[in-house]
Amino acid sequence: MINKPLQSSPFVRKPIQTKTLMFWVILCLLPGLAVQSYFFGIGTLSQVLLAGLTAVIAEALVLILRKRPIFATLADNSALVTGMLLGLALPAYAPWWIAVIGTSFAILVVKHLYGGLGHNIFNPAMAAYVLLLVSFPVTMTSWMPPQSLLSESLSSLDGLNLIFSGFTIDGFSLNQIASVDGHTLATPLDEMKTQLSLGYTSSEISQSPTFGFLAGVGWQWINLAYLAGGLALIYLKVIRWHIPVAFLSTLLLLSVAAAIISPDHNTPVLVQLFSGATMLGAFFILTDPVSAATSNRGRLIYASLVAVLVFVIRNYGGYPDAVAFSVLLSNMAVPMIDHFTKPRVYGYGEGSKHDQ
Repeated sequence: MINKPLQSSPFVRKPIQTKTLMFWVILCLLPGLAVQSYFFGIGTLSQVLLAGLTAVIAEALVLILRKRPIFATLADNSALVTGMLLGLALPAYAPWWIAVIGTSFAILVVKHLYGGLGHNIFNPAMAAYVLLLVSFPVTMTSWMPPQSLLSESLSSLDGLNLIFSGFTIDGFSLNQIASVDGHTLATPLDEMKTQLSLGYTSSEISQSPTFGFLAGVGWQWINLAYLAGGLALIYLKVIRWHIPVAFLSTLLLLSVAAAIISPDHNTPVLVQLFSGATMLGAFFILTDPVSAATSNRGRLIYASLVAVLVFVIRNYGGYPDAVAFSVLLSNMAVPMIDHFTKPRVYGYGEGSKHDQ
């Protein structure tokens, strides 16, 4: 007989209302949004506002069609969180229609086609991100370098013109203004991956002006801001520690092992942890209460699986940052993870009369 932990009643619970939970998520996203906007300008804030507005409008239209209460449902803030997460994941100066198409898909298809909040099997923001990445790969991988690396700062008016017309006031395109010593429109993870494939060592690549003391210039501070916001979520008990700790620990262990085996031909550990969507994913994306595993043991397995996929795709796949793909693949495994990790209820275990 295999001994399994027993859980018996009575249970004492103090549930957090959805609108309260989402409110705290939004609040804890603000430090990351502020830092990201500081390094990438008004583009980041514009993408978040566009995606958030589109999410609310799309949600309202679906609720009208489904004859559901509009204002009461919108008040749960779930649509707004989806829009914010997608907006933060988009390149700061992507065309306006990118945010509109992606957010509409997230709300109309990924969320409501499955029955609405609580029924979707995929993370809506990440499903929309993958749709956009597959459909518009050049646009979705065209990241402006942090403003501190630009020879001339980009004004807010120029940034808005880029988003809504494709050109600055003086008629320059994104490709023309985003050049730093020959490195254009690439994230630190993208540059590291590309240069490693060309035979350069990680030490040589790290000498590029796009890299700072931890990871990429700008990106290291952005990830630290999301780390701070995520720790606040744990402190407030909005999320549990299992998913962030399992994800970051697994990614750390794999990165350290790769660095020990071949330090000059693998992405440095700190670059893995503090670049791209690592911290945003760990605390705000993987912890989605609907599409993630439900038991504590299941959460550990789920987050570890995401970390393994992120490491494999970043190092051996075609995409430099793999959080979105890894989350969606792991979402498909959640039903099986839940099946084998659900807690045993007292009176229904092995050897009870109910099993005879």
